[in-house]
Amino acid sequence: MAAKKAKKAPAKKKVVAKKKVAAKKAPKKAARKVPAKKAAPAAKKRGVIKDKMSKTQILQEISDNTEVAKKDVAAVLDELSNVIERHVQKKACGEFTLPGLLKIKTVKKPARKAKKGVPNPFKPGELMDIAAKPASIKVKALPLKRLKEMAE
Repeated sequence: MAAKKAKKAPAKKKVVAKKKVAAKKAPKKAARKVPAKKAAPAAKKRGVIKDKMSKTQILQEISDNTEVAKKDVAAVLDELSNVIERHVQKKACGEFTLPGLLKIKTVKKPARKAKKGVPNPFKPGELMDIAAKPASIKVKALPLKRLKEMAE
């Protein structure tokens, strides 16, 4: 005979309701009125420009997009040209960099002597004379990384 095992009912656990803890609110501070700062204009993809802009159109475009007065934009561009001039004129460092966009530098070209009886590269068999040239300073504008990426 198989002994029947008596099944015991599982012991009931006492359910204790947890008290809800009220979230403590931070003491309210007097709200300060801070003047609204103009957010920096987001870099938005705008449509391409089909026609070349005049100086007035450029000033207007920058003024509209930055919410700066057109007169102030003109003053900034004038001052930028003054700074560039002071960098590239005689006895200056000879190099100006507009970060990320371009580098403007001066290159000194030495004087060239006159030459006579030089073969003409365009008409084989003919000889030509090359005139002398005085020393000069050339200005070169070199594109930097961001400007190159813009053109791609």
